[in-house]
Amino acid sequence: MSVRRDPRSPFWQYNFQIGGHRIYGSTKRTNRREAEAVERAEREKAKQRIEQARAAATSLRLDDIAGRYWHEIGQHHAGADNTERQIGYLIEFFGKDKILTDITGNDVAKLVAWRRGHRTRSGALISPFTVNDTTEQLKKLFTRAKAWGVRFDHEPRWRDHWLAEPQERVRELVGDESDRLDAATRDDYAPFFAFARASGLRLKECVTLRWSEIDWGARQIRKSGKGGKMVTVPITATIREILWPLQGHHPEFVFTYIAQRTRAGCVKGDRHPLTYHGVKITWRRLRKRAGVTGFRFHDFRHDLASKALRATGNLKTVQRMLNHASIKTTTRYAHVLDDEVADAMERVAELRNKPRSTVRKVS
Repeated sequence: MSVRRDPRSPFWQYNFQIGGHRIYGSTKRTNRREAEAVERAEREKAKQRIEQARAAATSLRLDDIAGRYWHEIGQHHAGADNTERQIGYLIEFFGKDKILTDITGNDVAKLVAWRRGHRTRSGALISPFTVNDTTEQLKKLFTRAKAWGVRFDHEPRWRDHWLAEPQERVRELVGDESDRLDAATRDDYAPFFAFARASGLRLKECVTLRWSEIDWGARQIRKSGKGGKMVTVPITATIREILWPLQGHHPEFVFTYIAQRTRAGCVKGDRHPLTYHGVKITWRRLRKRAGVTGFRFHDFRHDLASKALRATGNLKTVQRMLNHASIKTTTRYAHVLDDEVADAMERVAELRNKPRSTVRKVS
């Protein structure tokens, strides 16, 4: 047996090699016989992991699993920067050497508790949605590993670890808010914000729009969206009017800005592609200048959907407009039809209260 005492610890330690892999750790036991039993169990677990890794042709270390996932899938996501960030949280919490098949439901519960303690730049605790994003990324690693042939004998019950997310509120532009935003927008950013309002695409989908994704002949925009899914947007007369004059500004990206100063590789007066973080900063300043509060960039989608539903009364049309996979997601906008429902109920009441045109005969 290869257990030994470490003068820095009261516990017996195990240290052995299997198939060229060194396995070591604490038995958490002070009794030698109990420690040897732990060591035998660890040997057996190590043999099973090595056999499984050989069968799946992949290492089971979290760092290696995450690296392969990133190479095959993650880097191609529309939100690749967020995928990379979530993987970073997993490695920070579990450590690079954590064996994926050893992660249990208890480990996931601890991960969730750890993430719930994180705060935003403003100092507020991160939202349940953001915590769930990290848990979802871990689940994606499990799912991809299974496609490689990895077998999980004790996969966590993921539904036990999702935090309840408050229903997303729906916010529209009301009154003169739209005009105030237009008046406060820089000329070089105006096409971008006009396109966001007209298309209903998400922020990253707008920022990363390329000329290669615009098919003038088919009058359609096709690009990779959230979760790597293909999203399509018809090129309406309004969208064409926004995009057509932008040709020639940049060979690859549709939306650009004129640099106000020379720095960080940008030359004053030259056009450069918009960036995600640059738009976020500009949007924050724009809202402040316009005096529009409580309206996020994502609310451009809500604004378009609410107005479209009010105009058409057709949830299926709005579902396709927003590229929702399920109409259940689209039903959050159903409240905009409350006035129509109230009108219908009032018409029924009026019909009931109308005097009858015929008089019943009395025998």
